[in-house]
Amino acid sequence: MSRDLSLPEPAAFSARQLQQARDDAQRYQRPLLAVLEEGSGLAPDAFVRSLAATAHYPALAMADIEQLQPAFDVIAYPDAVRQECMACRDADGALRILFSNPFDAALQDWVHCAVQPAASWYLVHRGDLAAFLARYEESWRAIDVLLGTAANPVETAQAVEDISYKSISEDTSQVVKLVHSVIYDALKMGASDIHLESVGNGLVMKYRIDGVLLSVGSLNGADLAEQMVSRVKVMSELDIAERRIPQDGRFKIAMQGREVDFRVSIMPNILGEDAVLRILDRRTLTDSQQALRLDSLGFDHQLIGEIRRYISEPYGMVLVTGPTGSGKTTTLYAAVTEINSGSDKIITIEDPVEYQLPGVLQIQVNEKKGLTFVRGLRSILRHDPDKILVGEIRDPETAQIAVQAALTGHLVFTTVHANNVFDVIGRFIHMDIEPYSFVSALNCIFAQRLVRLNCPFCSQPERLSAAQLQAAGLPAELATHDGFRSGRGCGHCRGTGYKGRKAIGEMLRLTDEIRELIVAREPIRHIKEAARRNGTRFLREAAIDMVKRGETTLQEINRVTFVA
Repeated sequence: MSRDLSLPEPAAFSARQLQQARDDAQRYQRPLLAVLEEGSGLAPDAFVRSLAATAHYPALAMADIEQLQPAFDVIAYPDAVRQECMACRDADGALRILFSNPFDAALQDWVHCAVQPAASWYLVHRGDLAAFLARYEESWRAIDVLLGTAANPVETAQAVEDISYKSISEDTSQVVKLVHSVIYDALKMGASDIHLESVGNGLVMKYRIDGVLLSVGSLNGADLAEQMVSRVKVMSELDIAERRIPQDGRFKIAMQGREVDFRVSIMPNILGEDAVLRILDRRTLTDSQQALRLDSLGFDHQLIGEIRRYISEPYGMVLVTGPTGSGKTTTLYAAVTEINSGSDKIITIEDPVEYQLPGVLQIQVNEKKGLTFVRGLRSILRHDPDKILVGEIRDPETAQIAVQAALTGHLVFTTVHANNVFDVIGRFIHMDIEPYSFVSALNCIFAQRLVRLNCPFCSQPERLSAAQLQAAGLPAELATHDGFRSGRGCGHCRGTGYKGRKAIGEMLRLTDEIRELIVAREPIRHIKEAARRNGTRFLREAAIDMVKRGETTLQEINRVTFVA
């Protein structure tokens, strides 16, 4: 490397401090390193430097670790995680061993036996090591023990009843092992989608976690890629011989005693076929129905109050909009849960039914059998409902029936895909919905996004330059603001700097002035001006407030909202 990585050496721990830590560790049956750090009262970087001075090793900070390249060919990823040490190479190719526990003599013996080339040893904080390893976790999972080995031909259809690490290891077909491993790892990581992308000479696998796609590995060989997609088709009861048109299906697996549904989309491309598996884990909500309330989604209190006002109306339409994965369904489920007192008949029609709501009649769309949104919604209206949830308005006929239902004394909850509350108006008008009927039925339009939060374990103050602020549409004077924060990456957040998500929203209240503007087909610009006069706070403004409070970063809000 171009500079010396070692940090200044502070005072070492005294023999008395070490003995006291050993006594406490033995008394409380806790790791010596954790006891020593807690007793020292030092910050992580300072603790590592003191520990390094005590054990006579150079120390590295996280910024220095990030300049190194992992050498998993020297110490494999599973061994690195298990032994809490890893091999890396610097810019000059020199081998370095990073470890966090200088008191573990067995570890050093193991490394000396396992690593043949001469290497320099560096002490790092165990949290920094965990964070660095977490960034490369996507490169090794259950699937990795299978990569590089020849695949057997895909087997015939077989019901997948249970997936576990043990069952994967016992599968006889290599392709079945690969597919099950991808699913197993996705569920462990809390992914919402699995992407299998054909790249001509193989397959790239990605998971969507907290709304962001992460590459988790790749497979070489066009035949193997084709067989994996075929296996997904078999599980979804699709036509494995058809490779020219898109196909949609679903399947179900069991893992750790719970059932998980998968919605599958197969799409042909010039290099083969891509598959996207949407994970619908009902446990996410059904295990905590009492917690499924608007308060738990992260909206600010004023917005929650407005939403509750509109969902408590006796009739009308509540529209929620946003892109796929923005939390629209969860918001509607939370709203239905809050108003479900047992005295009203509540019916939903969805595609798919993502979560089960107690006391609610939920209908699954089945287009193959003729149960479409339109046909199902017509039948629902003959079933004496008080409140109706329509999973999504996709066509003019469904929109027309939903509007009529809202006009005839029903409270209708539904979603539509649009970028903001104002785009919804154009969507309905372009579906030939008469504007007067639309505004008469509509109570409110609500748009939302999910924003990743800074990791509470590693977030630190951040300074933003005037250029960064101006590029984001913010005044340069905010460069002196003290509230900006960002996560540096740690083991808790898998090195990303983000942990968890929070919802933000904008509400268009249907005042008489706005109704008149819509009926008169006035430009959207005039409707926006009227909405602002009536107190509407736009999505971008809500996102900027989160950045100012240090809850997220400017990069994150630029990802999910438009720069004004």
